[in-house]
Amino acid sequence: MTSCGYGVYIDTGRYVAMYTGYQRKIRRHTEGETSSIAISTDELYSSRKESVADAYVLADIPVAKGVDIYIFQGDTISDAVSQYNLFSGGGCMPSLWGLGMLYRCFAHSPQHQVIEMADYFRSHNLPCDIIGLEPGWQTNSYSCSYVWNSEKFPNPGEMLDDLKTKGFHVNLWEHAFVHPSSPIYESLYSHSGDFEVWNGLVPDFALEKAGEIFSDYHRREFTDKGITGFKLDECDGSDYVGSWSFPNCAAFPSGLDGEQMHSLFGVLYQRTMLKALGNVRTLSQVRNSHACAAPYPFVLYSDLYDHSDFIRRSVNAGFSGLLWTPELRHAISREDLIRRMQSLVFSPQALINAWYIEDGTPWDEFGAEDEVRKLMECRMSLIPYLYAAFYQYYKEGIPPVRALVCDFTDDAETYYIDNEYMYGQSMLVAPMVTGEHTRRVYLPEGVWYDYWTGDKYQCGWHDITSENIPVFVRDNCIIPVAKPLQCINEDTVFELELRCYGSHGSCKLIEDDGVTYTSDFKELSVDFKGDLPENSRYIVSNIRFIC
Repeated sequence: MTSCGYGVYIDTGRYVAMYTGYQRKIRRHTEGETSSIAISTDELYSSRKESVADAYVLADIPVAKGVDIYIFQGDTISDAVSQYNLFSGGGCMPSLWGLGMLYRCFAHSPQHQVIEMADYFRSHNLPCDIIGLEPGWQTNSYSCSYVWNSEKFPNPGEMLDDLKTKGFHVNLWEHAFVHPSSPIYESLYSHSGDFEVWNGLVPDFALEKAGEIFSDYHRREFTDKGITGFKLDECDGSDYVGSWSFPNCAAFPSGLDGEQMHSLFGVLYQRTMLKALGNVRTLSQVRNSHACAAPYPFVLYSDLYDHSDFIRRSVNAGFSGLLWTPELRHAISREDLIRRMQSLVFSPQALINAWYIEDGTPWDEFGAEDEVRKLMECRMSLIPYLYAAFYQYYKEGIPPVRALVCDFTDDAETYYIDNEYMYGQSMLVAPMVTGEHTRRVYLPEGVWYDYWTGDKYQCGWHDITSENIPVFVRDNCIIPVAKPLQCINEDTVFELELRCYGSHGSCKLIEDDGVTYTSDFKELSVDFKGDLPENSRYIVSNIRFIC
């Protein structure tokens, strides 16, 4: 992406080395030109003033004989990104319940403990829509059998029915390396690469037959029985990660080599799993994606865990039409736990990944259940707003989470801000990390309101001190805030408070069945009067002006 009215897409599955700001040889000399003598290495190798007109961006793709290059124009970066996303097929439209809380259980939890965890959420009034199962659900997981472990899960069908009755969806962890004990091993053998990973086959998902075998099995054994999501792990390998992936020299029956498959593996894997899900919408997880993946309802995550990095990735993912979750696992302190939960609330997917926490939850040791509940309820209250943001992503290609520079491309102050982002059309979020009680927040042009207090701010830099996460709303915008629910189902009706920040405003709400691709979408325009059709998924209980 550039700030000059265009973005560039290089269409290749090869590794690309990008060189930015380099200068070609030009004969020139300025009379009397001198340079200062550096007295530190930082100064010595710092950027020198150069002519922008002479600077080049170079893309080096040594193996490729040639590539297609696409240019996407726009007045702002958001315009160019949206054109790229529409070129890719439009943004993803997740299930409505996919925007609720997701809790991944301890990796070795047996069936009865999974049920106990679900009961804990309901009895303690902690909102949760999705229970995630980690590797222990399978008979073999490195590589994968895709077969229920009957010792730990003696009756998975009974468990799925019980969880569904209590309002939970189930998400299964897996990766694509197929163990010899798997029922699909033999049929995939001739449709796989020539190197194993963890003694398992690597299916060539670029082949229609391999994808068909894999997806048909998952449909019969899982999605037809109520599984509505998957966590696709270990699809982000390369030649540089050691023993847990295939080498670049690997060969696949489709003609792809290892380098190309490393780049495309995550996207091909997502496409395969969407075939298994059929008409069932999801919001699942994947550890690697690639170009033109905006239509796929999978959120990127990582086993790295620096909170500042997580915030930066949330900001940067939107440039490429991707989604990122700053998932919560453990915390080093009560403050760290709360700060991470705050970032989670204002992200595309609210994911708590307790896969290595054997006893209890990540908040038990800090006695922070009340604070966690409040933040979970905050997430649930924003689902109508976030759902409308995803619909805009789906129809117009504008990511629900994006850097400030995307919308305010003419504002040079936004160029280096990598720890604030737009959340939907109207909200600006500036997360804080542990140890930070005051931070600098930049508000672009216009008037802004503190989401929590209603305090009014002019554009510019502000020092914000808060135990809460700084969130601001643009002038003359309506935020639909729902009464928090424990979970979302097809019959859910949201009771809304319409908060109008400024003297007037409008917003959109999206109504459909929330679960299928064949659903008819209705756009409900809401102005400050709060008029909504009868028999809508939304009812208005209160209208509040914040001026």
